[in-house]
Amino acid sequence: MIKFPSWRAQKNDGPPDLDEVMRDLSRKINALFGKGGGNSSNPQPNRQQTGDVNFPLLPIIALVFVIWFGTGFYIVDQGSLGVVQRFGKALDETTQPGPRWHLPYPIESVEVVNMDKVRQLEVGYRTNTEGSGGKTRLPQEALMLTEDENIIDLQFAVQYKIKNAKDFLFKNRDAEKAVMSAAETAIREVVGKNKLDDLLQKGLADTSDRMQVILDSYKTGVSIISVSLQSAQPPEQVQEAFEDVNRANQDNQRQINEGQAYANQVVPIAKGTASRLLAEAEGYKLKIESEAKGNASRFDQILAQYNSAPEVTRQRLFLDAQEQIMSSVSKVIVDQKSGNSLLYLPLDKLINANTGATVQQSQSMQSLNPQPTASTTQVPVMLEQDALRSRDRESR
Repeated sequence: MIKFPSWRAQKNDGPPDLDEVMRDLSRKINALFGKGGGNSSNPQPNRQQTGDVNFPLLPIIALVFVIWFGTGFYIVDQGSLGVVQRFGKALDETTQPGPRWHLPYPIESVEVVNMDKVRQLEVGYRTNTEGSGGKTRLPQEALMLTEDENIIDLQFAVQYKIKNAKDFLFKNRDAEKAVMSAAETAIREVVGKNKLDDLLQKGLADTSDRMQVILDSYKTGVSIISVSLQSAQPPEQVQEAFEDVNRANQDNQRQINEGQAYANQVVPIAKGTASRLLAEAEGYKLKIESEAKGNASRFDQILAQYNSAPEVTRQRLFLDAQEQIMSSVSKVIVDQKSGNSLLYLPLDKLINANTGATVQQSQSMQSLNPQPTASTTQVPVMLEQDALRSRDRESR
């Protein structure tokens, strides 16, 4: 063990002799490295004091210099950047990934920043790293005031990356705390401009953009990747009431969806029916108009004929009317002149019956009863014509 001479134990309490101190230090070092023996009480003769002092110190100084020089080497990993400081001031250029060297401390120092690492910040809660790994709620961060003066409990996580290493290291004393402050500021601003029901149903929108604006104004060198909402609910004291309201809203939405589905099913059918009715009405309209125009034109023609031959025209109109009436009613021929029995002959039913049965039935009836004469069938028609002529004479 090297013992340095006591500088206080000197004669006359004067300053120590520098040469004596160096000689004593040289002897101790030579003894340590095997360059000579002896002790302080019986020192060996020293022939070259200057050489004995300088020679053992040079390797030590060189070794210390090599070690000090080697401390300037460092490696920047892939996805990272190095920021070199010279006497505490950051240089303009950052070092890229790979082996690098800088002037050793205290001249220069380096800070290596991982640019690809995704960092996460939790607001309103903290994940337990020990035990079950649950969450610890932080009311001082989670409770926020909405626009309608209600309180909402929000828990969300912010994921971010470093986009500017120099700003991240030197523009803020604590970059993570700055991100936390910006996140709370942005969230509280968004919450304060929305009502409680809207926040519970729609969540947070445009929060990351607002947060990025705040962080850029602080020059934190941070880029927001995402803001994931973990929980958004009213306080525990009124949570049951809000759950009832949510269930009612869900039932309301379900009924609206069912009504919309029924409307989607019924409305096309109703539209088709309406279109068909409109088409039928349009067709009926055209038919009636055509018939009216035809009747008016026919009446004009009949009027011209009536003015030229009234009797013939009247007779023709009468026959046409009888033909039209008889074509739509049942016809029965009654003959009482041939005997006492009443003959009833339903012509329509006989005509509509089967052809073979009709032929057989008509033959059997002809064999039983004689056919009516032409004069008999023409009696009602002649009577009607006579009555019409008599009315015409009376009118004249």
